[in-house]
Amino acid sequence: MTTPWLVADIGGTNARFGLVTEAGGQPEAIAVLAGKDHAGLPEAVAAYLADHAGGVQPGAACIAIAGPVDGDRYRLTNAGWSGSVRDLGIAHVELLNDFEALAASLPHLAGDDLVSLGGPEPARGVKAVLGPGTGLGVAGLVPVAEGWMPVPCEGGHVTVPVLDERDHEVVRVLRAEGLEHVVAEHLLSGPGLTRLYHALALVNGVTTPDLPASDIVARLDDSLCAETVEVFCGLLGTFAGNVALTMGARGGVYLGGGVLPRIVGRVCASDFRRRFEATPTLGDYLSAIATTLIVAPQPALTGAAAWLEQRLTNTSNLEYA
Repeated sequence: MTTPWLVADIGGTNARFGLVTEAGGQPEAIAVLAGKDHAGLPEAVAAYLADHAGGVQPGAACIAIAGPVDGDRYRLTNAGWSGSVRDLGIAHVELLNDFEALAASLPHLAGDDLVSLGGPEPARGVKAVLGPGTGLGVAGLVPVAEGWMPVPCEGGHVTVPVLDERDHEVVRVLRAEGLEHVVAEHLLSGPGLTRLYHALALVNGVTTPDLPASDIVARLDDSLCAETVEVFCGLLGTFAGNVALTMGARGGVYLGGGVLPRIVGRVCASDFRRRFEATPTLGDYLSAIATTLIVAPQPALTGAAAWLEQRLTNTSNLEYA
């Protein structure tokens, strides 16, 4: 298939693009476009190709979307874009959930791309990746004969993984405010940090101003902000342990998304790993699983490029996703 190839990671806030100029190459000419500046995916793709890629016409593309996909159709969970990738006018397009693309990147990350959050070195075997950003994404990665197969899911929408009394109090006050069914994404995301901060203020009986997630993680000397990050990391540990058990992810659990790379040191020093292993029956199972934080700048683009190359190498797969 003629290069260059277009790769994209389309989130609820930003659309990230790159070009792969040769098979096996890393994405180049990377640009991040604000989703609100474009009416939809075709308009954002056209703007990227015109303004950042010299007007080239890609021979193929892999588009990763932060939301469910169905064949050639997509819908962003936390933004208004939806449609078919056939509208892009590119001969061959692979369409993935954004965390499928992140999962596909895992075998291609190493060294400074990763930070250990505890456990042994990652092993070959089923892997899981999850991460808070605008939403909470989850996916798996399974070894297969021709390489790796990413497995999409909507695990961010499971019921919130409460464990201790403070967790239960947070859920109680949110339900009292009308959030009848609290799911993991309600707390384990960028907007979730803000919701968690508000809930902890209610639990503690204090009045606070509304703060965005960026301020919550930045205010190191604010006790309620510090407590919010602490509870966030604990909940994330329990959620990650649940994902590991559900997927049988003995090859490792990886964490990505837009929130965690900003607070690497605090995640490492948090209760995350203890909560990850805290199960009454399978603690030994979980203690043998690596937990690793992805800090590479654009890993989903790397995954999209790897998946596109794997698909194009297998000529029997040359169909629309």
